[in-house]
Amino acid sequence: MSQAQHPTRRQALKLFGTPLMLPISGLGAGLGLTACGGGDDAPAITFTSASFAAMAAPSLADPAAMAKTAVASSLDVVLSDGSKQSFKLAYQPFFMTGDLVPDGKGGTILAGGYVDINNKPILDTTVAGKERQFFSDSPDGTSLLSVANPTVSGIKGKAVFAVVQFEYTTWAQDGKTDMYGKLPSPIAVLTLDQDQTTGKLSLVKYHNVDTSAAHGLWITCGSSLSPWGTHLSSEEYEPDAFTIASNTMFKAYSKNTFGDETKANPYHYGHMPEVTVNPDGTGTLKKHYCLGRISHELIQVMPDNRTALMGDDATNGGLFMFVADKEKDLSSGSLYIAKFGAGFSIDPAAAGAPVTWIKMGSATSAEIEALANTLKPTDIMDVQTVDPKDASYTKIYFGGKVQWIKVKAGMEKAAAFLESHRYAALVGGTMAFTKMEGTTVNAKDKIAYSALQNMQSSMVRGNAAWNEAYGITLEKALNAGGVLAHTLSSGQKDTAGAAINSEWVVTQTKTLLVGEDIAADALGNLANPDKIGAPDNLKFSEKLRTLFIGEDSSYHVNNFVWAYNVDTKVLSRLVSMPSGAEATGLGVVDDLNGWTYITSNFQHPGDWSASLHSKVQATLDPLVRANYKDRFGAAVGYLTSEATSVKLNKL
Repeated sequence: MSQAQHPTRRQALKLFGTPLMLPISGLGAGLGLTACGGGDDAPAITFTSASFAAMAAPSLADPAAMAKTAVASSLDVVLSDGSKQSFKLAYQPFFMTGDLVPDGKGGTILAGGYVDINNKPILDTTVAGKERQFFSDSPDGTSLLSVANPTVSGIKGKAVFAVVQFEYTTWAQDGKTDMYGKLPSPIAVLTLDQDQTTGKLSLVKYHNVDTSAAHGLWITCGSSLSPWGTHLSSEEYEPDAFTIASNTMFKAYSKNTFGDETKANPYHYGHMPEVTVNPDGTGTLKKHYCLGRISHELIQVMPDNRTALMGDDATNGGLFMFVADKEKDLSSGSLYIAKFGAGFSIDPAAAGAPVTWIKMGSATSAEIEALANTLKPTDIMDVQTVDPKDASYTKIYFGGKVQWIKVKAGMEKAAAFLESHRYAALVGGTMAFTKMEGTTVNAKDKIAYSALQNMQSSMVRGNAAWNEAYGITLEKALNAGGVLAHTLSSGQKDTAGAAINSEWVVTQTKTLLVGEDIAADALGNLANPDKIGAPDNLKFSEKLRTLFIGEDSSYHVNNFVWAYNVDTKVLSRLVSMPSGAEATGLGVVDDLNGWTYITSNFQHPGDWSASLHSKVQATLDPLVRANYKDRFGAAVGYLTSEATSVKLNKL
């Protein structure tokens, strides 16, 4: 381009796209683009809106596309002068798990590698003569952020950071030994060099966060970025303390973490960890014990810096809320469980159901950790699996089964925060949902969103886990799941009449989107591939006015990432993951040094299911194995624009 580059024009380059970035800058923030041929006094051309043009689902006509992260979508930008720009999108990984990546000290480190409580590598010895450090095939929650005054060396542009957690590894290298939940979840800080001309992010340092002070991490799934710039992690599927003696998975976890299968304490897991990134590219982790011990999947802190809405990836799960005592500090506050009134429906045209809140208790993280350190489950409550015929016990639904419980005298706080599922049912919460996973917020409209990966079992009339009194009733399961929309309001009181100190309280819930179960199609899909299927990760972009949805589906042959524009109501398929892989690590940052990014990972490529993949497995398995380290590797990365799509004629 021969024209002189004014500062406003350099800023405009970010909008019009260059390789390896999502080509939007300063969305809605008075982007300084001068008109073509005009001087500095010419009217500025500003960003107006953006939409995504969908890609088709890949098919066996192109098996290579089904066996990789395929992107054939585009981003369409409308400017204030009425002109439009369109950019083809692409996917750029930071690394693949199992790669040796820079450690920032002149050496390398194994991406996604597992270490024990003493930060020593955990070795996979299942194949004699080929011993190696375990590494994850299941990267999950990812947060992209900046830190003031970074000190990492080797940065040519600006230093930005990503926190990435690894949920589990599926198999040992012998391909026979199931490793799910048997290893302590690693969590890493990536230092990335952000090119200020192109927006490209390049990995310069990978740092394993020390989790020993938090007793290690167990099954870290989805995550979110807090409003104050920390990574809010998760521990999914809290281990049942009452049956821990027979839990072989948890014993293996304890053995691999501590060297002793009896040392891990179940009450130390099922909580919400938080990672603070340090200027030197390291991270500091603390685990918050006062947000309820539930199946933490992903939480969303509201713009008040205090109110957290929490996903609960369980059968007989509930909608939980935590209101912190202080802004930007989740170490103390009050825990609530939602109670739904009549009107819940999976019809998006229905009005929805009113929601009220039952206060479960108030606590600090320190006091609940102290209780976790000292109490046994039988100190807290008595649990019976057969009706004791005793009126002092309460019948509840827990994990798909009926139980009868009685809290020991003076143990209400311990029950609320360490046996949160059981206590929430005891106090009257609506414990009816199945696999309520990602949560996010549309702050402008004061609407939160929750993903129900499936609508099954405890939501379906006549199922053993279904309780009619909860008022959540489907006549048949919807395996493809859906997304709920929650109205957020101020001035609310809990069911005891006490004020809730938040302006972001859910008061009504309705269905926004649903999938569609089908008979197997030509590829084997069991849910309509042109609709969402088993939504999991959710993230909302305020500037794009778009809800991003990542799938964890046993009903789509390939899982997808979708974009749903909340104004136009258009649903667009953006990305197709390798067949058998789950879409994870979804994140949206509207403005990071002027650039907009969408992060996206996947996990367990080629995790074949006979009921779903029988028509494609023979063709795709060798391709997936060739792409992803014999199915042991998975990618961590982000959406970009293709260089071939860049058009600078507006300049």
